[in-house]
Amino acid sequence: MLTPDELALLEAELDKLKRRRERVAADLDSIRDTAGDLVDADAADQIGLADELTAIDDRIAEINWHLHGGRPESEVPGALPDGTEVTLRFPDQELVHLRVVAIVGDVPVVDEHTLAPDSPMGLALAGHRPGDVVTFETPQGPQQVELVAIRYPD
Repeated sequence: MLTPDELALLEAELDKLKRRRERVAADLDSIRDTAGDLVDADAADQIGLADELTAIDDRIAEINWHLHGGRPESEVPGALPDGTEVTLRFPDQELVHLRVVAIVGDVPVVDEHTLAPDSPMGLALAGHRPGDVVTFETPQGPQQVELVAIRYPD
């Protein structure tokens, strides 16, 4: 159980990391926007920023883990807990309701209404609050969604 002081410190660090993440993501996007003119220095910068973004996301997920009381052993470290429900708004303004389902064993129970906790979107959502716009990688490139609502399991 976290003390009020520890909770305040973690929440302050989380807010600071989210602002830093926005800046790093914007810098990374600006490099990607000029991908046609990518030179070796830009490629190195892109790799460095991507690594920094990953480290920030990992720390955000770790703080989220602590703020929400840890996780059962069957769940993915740094991800949303199994049973979390999220409402997302995609760029086309479509609202989508998803439930995080941890994959246990060999057969995942996944459909269009579930979200794997270790998916790129599942990992990117960890540590965010309603109103946050979250960027995650897809095979087609970066995608953004707005986190409209989140409900953690009891």
